[in-house]
Parts: sequence; C-alpha cells; structure tokens
Amino acid sequence: MTRRQKAITFFITLCVLLVAAAISLNVGWIVINARRAAPLVLGIVFFALIIAGLIIYTVFLVVEIRRNEEHDTFINAVTHELKTPIASIRLYLETLQSRPVNDEQRRQFYDVMLADVERLHRTVDQVLRAGALGQKQKNVTRVPVDMAALAEECVALAVSRHHLPPGAITFEAHATHSKSGALTVRGDGEELRTVVINLLDNAVKYSGDSVRVTVAVAAPSPDSVWVRVQDRGVGIPRTQLKRIFKRFYRVQSRAAKQVKGTGIGLYIVRAIAKAHGGRVFAQSEGEGHGATFTLELPRLVSSPLDVARGDPEPAVGS
Repeated sequence: MTRRQKAITFFITLCVLLVAAAISLNVGWIVINARRAAPLVLGIVFFALIIAGLIIYTVFLVVEIRRNEEHDTFINAVTHELKTPIASIRLYLETLQSRPVNDEQRRQFYDVMLADVERLHRTVDQVLRAGALGQKQKNVTRVPVDMAALAEECVALAVSRHHLPPGAITFEAHATHSKSGALTVRGDGEELRTVVINLLDNAVKYSGDSVRVTVAVAAPSPDSVWVRVQDRGVGIPRTQLKRIFKRFYRVQSRAAKQVKGTGIGLYIVRAIAKAHGGRVFAQSEGEGHGATFTLELPRLVSSPLDVARGDPEPAVGS
C-alpha cells in the first residue's frame, strides 16, 4: 500500500468514526430533549449539518489526494518521455564528436536522432494540446474533410513511424447510406488527424510484440461517420472503459503498466471529438482480449444544389 493509499484510508476511517460519534451524540440529544420541541429540532438540524460537512470535507480531501497522485504520475511519465530521447541524442552526438565513424554509421546515427527528435516533438505537442484544450476554444475554420483519405494517410504514417512490417495495420473503407459514397465530415483537418494518430499510436503500443491493427472507416447511418481502430493487444478491464478518457488516467492492469505514456492522449481524442460534435468510445472484453476505439462524427451530406453546382471547398485528405 502506497503512502497516498494509506492517507486515503486514514481520512475515510476518521470520517466514519466522526460521523458515528456525531450520530451517537444526536441520538443522545434526541433522548434528552424528547419533550422539548425547539431544542430537539435545532439539535437535529445542527447535527445533520455537522455530518454533511464531515462527509463533504472527506470526499473533497480524497479527490484532491487522488488528483495529486495523478499529477505526480503524469509528471514522472512526461519526465521519462523527455529524458529518454534527450539522453539518446546526447550519446550519439558525443560519439560523433569523440571518434570518427564511417558514412553508413553516421546515417544510422542521424536516423536515430531524427526519430528521437520526433518523439520529443510528439510529447511536447501532446502536453501543449492538453493545456490548450483546458482553455476557452477559439473559433476555428472548418472545412470538408475526407475521413477515409485522412485515416489512410495516418495508417501509412504509423507504419513508417513504428517501423512496422507490411500488413501489421490493415485499412478498410465502407461507403454506405449515400449516393455519392463520400465519408466526409466538416472540421479541422489537423485536429482530426491528431485524433486518428493518437488512436493508432495507442493501438500499436498496447499490441505488444505482435502488432495486428485494423482501421475501418464507415457510415453506419446517413448522418454519421465512424473511424474504428481495433487492436488485439493487452485489452482494457471493463470497469475502466469510461475512465480511460480522463486526463492523466492510465489503464490499471499489469500488462498496461509496462507501456510508457503520459495519460493525456485519449483525453485529447475525446476533447477534439466533442468539439466537432461527435464522441469517442471504447470496447473491450477484458485483459488480453484487445480493444476497439470508435470515433463517431456528424457526416457532411451535400444537398442536391451543392452537387449540381459543385462544392467550392475541396475535402482535406483527398
């Protein structure tokens, strides 16, 4: 049991004891003043307020302790995500400075350092996005976005970034409920690209050594578009399926704890989906059974007038 868990147990126990003492005093007060109406009523109200105050104080105290623990976990995770690539880059730079290397080795060093820089950039970008999402959102220009084309680009990027073999990530697009067959939404292309990339990165990271991920884009109804990312990795306990979208929260399972991360990726996914009038939800049969994340967005359906005159705005990702 950790120090914070002991503190939570202590304050909950103290609250229970104080409430029990207050109830005992209240019962005694009622017995003593059973025939006097005014003191009896005042005493009951007063003791009820004391009990309610104790319970509220304890709840807020426990919530604050847990929030501090989440913040500490986040800081430790971010520190690791920053220090590891920095240490790697420094090592390769010192090697290049201290001894001669041939052209092939130099290219390898450059490739590794560029990958580490990209990892640093992603971590910093995630932290900045999480901070920006907590502030008042500014008006963003929304344009038609072809989700099938965008998702396919993200799949190619994930395969390249994680150095995956061909077939590790499969892509499917199913256009239904539309004469044009377009899987288009109105939104910010960069933000939606961030959503799909985050879902793909999570799927790859939590797949273990054998990465088998399926990405499907479809229109389950005439007014919505789904982007579904399914992996066959460590899975998620069912009791945590809704909590994983909270800021700083990470899956509490033995296999998931071995995967490094900051705990803000899914929070960003949910915030962007909500800002676009959509939602995101997770499904899993439990630990060891993989997970499926579904992004649902309002579909952009062209009116007959738009089709006749041609859409003046090109779809992003096409």
